Amino acid sequence: MSAAAGKQVRLGALRQALDAGTLRPAERMVASLHPAEIALLLESVPPRQRQLVWEMVDPDSEGEVLVELSESVRQELIDEMEPGELVAAAKELEVDDLADLVGELPETVTLQVLRSMDQRDRERLRTVLSWPEDSAGGLMNTDTVSVRADVTLEVVLRYLRMRGELPARTDSLFVVDRDDRYLGTVALTRLITGDPEAMVGDNLDAEAPRIDPATPAHEVSQLFQDRDLVSAAVVGAEGRLLGRITIDDVVDVIRQEAEHSVMSMAGLQDEEDLFAGIVPSTRRRLLWLGINLVTAFMAAAVVKSFEGTIEKVAALAALMPIVASMGGIAGTQTVTLIIRGLALGQVQWSNARWLLFKEIAVGGLNGLLWAVVVGAVTVVWFGTWQIAFILGAAMLVNLLAAATVGVLVPLALRRLDIDPALSAGVILTTFTDCIGFATLLGLGALFLA
Repeated sequence: MSAAAGKQVRLGALRQALDAGTLRPAERMVASLHPAEIALLLESVPPRQRQLVWEMVDPDSEGEVLVELSESVRQELIDEMEPGELVAAAKELEVDDLADLVGELPETVTLQVLRSMDQRDRERLRTVLSWPEDSAGGLMNTDTVSVRADVTLEVVLRYLRMRGELPARTDSLFVVDRDDRYLGTVALTRLITGDPEAMVGDNLDAEAPRIDPATPAHEVSQLFQDRDLVSAAVVGAEGRLLGRITIDDVVDVIRQEAEHSVMSMAGLQDEEDLFAGIVPSTRRRLLWLGINLVTAFMAAAVVKSFEGTIEKVAALAALMPIVASMGGIAGTQTVTLIIRGLALGQVQWSNARWLLFKEIAVGGLNGLLWAVVVGAVTVVWFGTWQIAFILGAAMLVNLLAAATVGVLVPLALRRLDIDPALSAGVILTTFTDCIGFATLLGLGALFLA
């Protein structure tokens, strides 16, 4: 059984124990779970059981569990915790994890946490908090191990033995000069296998990536993917080493970006609580439903303007969903590809013309092929070539329009600093419905009415 399958089995057994009310076995199972698994369990049960599970969590693990939770669930639990319990949970966290949590703590708790930290850790926390959360500076941890270039590998090894342990996910040491300016890295494998008398500078990787603290998080994740990094240095404007970013933080960014794309297309928050109350869930979805209702009225207005045509040729009413559906699907395919390309940095205005031509060509070819198919079906269904021709023409026009809108709208939204994943789908649907209906009914009015 794979690790993922085993985890699902354990979580499933725990949910069954909670449903059955057998709390003692459930408590033992909770104690055996990793903090991330406990967080998943908390997000997977209704609020009443959620509070029950939280009471089973070891106080020493509460901070780690809180960091793993989605914002809405985390805030729900924080609101129920006593100040002393929150201070104790926060004190167990590493600086980068504490930076993620401290903004959601009550001010009095935050002050107590800061007072409980030594001066060095307070400075490290202040450094991380001085940068936006979705930047390299906000992602970094300041627990770096640095060495000088003018010492031997043997000296570094002796230093590491005296130190006793290394920060988690350390694959290399950072090399700096006397002013703490970043020079590059030396891999742990070189330290272990290299000549002990060799200088660190002779084993220096001066081309190792250096990340500016203002770099957006999505660019950091792309760099880690492209270069297969485990860790990377964050270097300030004067070349000084500020901290490091590790792969576990980047995985969180990648997961959040994936969730954002999926949830935004449905108008939902990135970390929507699946088991949130009825009223809060209703309130969050009202705006998006209202926007979609407005776009539906726009399409309905187009149809209403051809009311007379529909009365004379009722067959067009039956065929309208075909045109709208084909245009919507084709446009969604294009929009999805363009949004993905924008996220990966593959799509810019400089290559938009080629992409537009390509998508229009694909839409036109698909439109012609499917126009023949639906035309043949229409002839069999209604026994007239005129309606078949009108339906095929409307479908071709709508697929061409869908390709055009699918390329241009995400690019325009990105230029306006609007998230394409949030708005492009609604705009696309409005265009394809209105253009599809107007073309079908307009040609019907012209040739049949």
